[in-house]
Amino acid sequence: MPYIPHTEDEVAAMLGRIGADSIDDLFDEIPTELLISELNGVPEALSEQEISRMMRTRAAQDHGALCFIGAGAYEHHIPAPVWDIATRGEFYSAYTPYQAEASQGTLQTIYEYQTMMASLTGMDVSNASLYDGASSLAEASLMAVRANRKSKSLRVLLAAGVNQIYQGVASAIAGEQGLTFDRLPVDVNSGSTDLGAPKEQGDAPVAVVIQQPSFLGTYEDVDTLTDWAHEQGALVIAIVNPTSLAVLNAPGDWGSNGADIACGEGQALGVPLSSGGPYFGIMACKEKIVRQMPGRIVGRTTDLDGNPGFTLTLQAREQHIRRTKATSNICTNQGLMVTAATIYMSLLGPAGLARVALTSQQQTTKLIDLLASIPGVEKAFDAPHFHEAVIRFDRPVAPVLEALAKRDVLGGLDLSQNYPELGNALLLCATETKTDEDLETYRSALADVLAQENMGDA
Repeated sequence: MPYIPHTEDEVAAMLGRIGADSIDDLFDEIPTELLISELNGVPEALSEQEISRMMRTRAAQDHGALCFIGAGAYEHHIPAPVWDIATRGEFYSAYTPYQAEASQGTLQTIYEYQTMMASLTGMDVSNASLYDGASSLAEASLMAVRANRKSKSLRVLLAAGVNQIYQGVASAIAGEQGLTFDRLPVDVNSGSTDLGAPKEQGDAPVAVVIQQPSFLGTYEDVDTLTDWAHEQGALVIAIVNPTSLAVLNAPGDWGSNGADIACGEGQALGVPLSSGGPYFGIMACKEKIVRQMPGRIVGRTTDLDGNPGFTLTLQAREQHIRRTKATSNICTNQGLMVTAATIYMSLLGPAGLARVALTSQQQTTKLIDLLASIPGVEKAFDAPHFHEAVIRFDRPVAPVLEALAKRDVLGGLDLSQNYPELGNALLLCATETKTDEDLETYRSALADVLAQENMGDA
């Protein structure tokens, strides 16, 4: 992307104009104890040419490989019009719509996106996106503390199926503000939260987080967990896959009163995997706590002549008010990703999104049935699943994945480190992009890998 570098003379001239001796002087309000002298693990800087070559090399590594990983980011078919439209200049280069009179197109796009997300989640209000799914959980947890004024607790209780990466990010962000994150145990037979385990240990939580479908692809008993959480005086935070909401109950319908906040990753809605990003986080909530929601909200109104128009509203951000009163200092409007998602949902509609969800689930079912027919492989759970599922090997998973990768099959995610109680478990995913021939390719490759290993053992 083109950029304009500043020479040392230009930097010196700008500093002289504002009366600063150095760039460090611009940040002298940061306490010295918060500063670090070096970034361990960060490689030396590369030139533009070196970066371009590195990215081309990495992109070539993915060429031709069949990806069955999933685990929070999913390979879905993206209709050609999505990015043909999203990369038009008026969308591609559009910035935050601070001036409503000059940003009606961008504001309308965001308003349409919010309307769709509120409909999918069954919530009253949606914001205009966050950085990604993991940080959306951190923001939702902080929001729950602000909104749940009856509770003095800073303990957030996670159902067993919550993505552990999300937990790590939330702990890193919200943990510095006193929040703690505890998990309920997993039922090794069903892959869902063990509802028989005691849930009353420790202080009553300020919020209970439920991921549906779970990180392991199974379904939580969301109605029971939601009602139990509300009985404890906790708010309920739902982590959702928006594709699944085309066929599953919306968080707003969970239990007797519904979840209070819904969040998650929006990447599945028309955003390519793209080596990990950029993606965008989603968030919606009940109207009664909307003033605690971070990010931007676009509202529809009328002008003096009665013509419809759009404007930013409830901008409780650090740019607009005193930073100590802001609901968030890290939230962002991932405008380009939201634009793509809006176009994607508009093209597919409710019926199209449901077909994507159902086809993905069907292909995953076919895949695990094929793989479980191979000696040394079995299904891990006896419960229904969405478009992810877990299988178990009679040997360590990592060498199997390495061998599959050499055959251009990205076989899934090794769960043995984060879920040791599941044994040699592998999380895999198939979406509507995987044909029956692709599934057979995986089965043949895995059978060959295991046979080769068995011969080696002999």
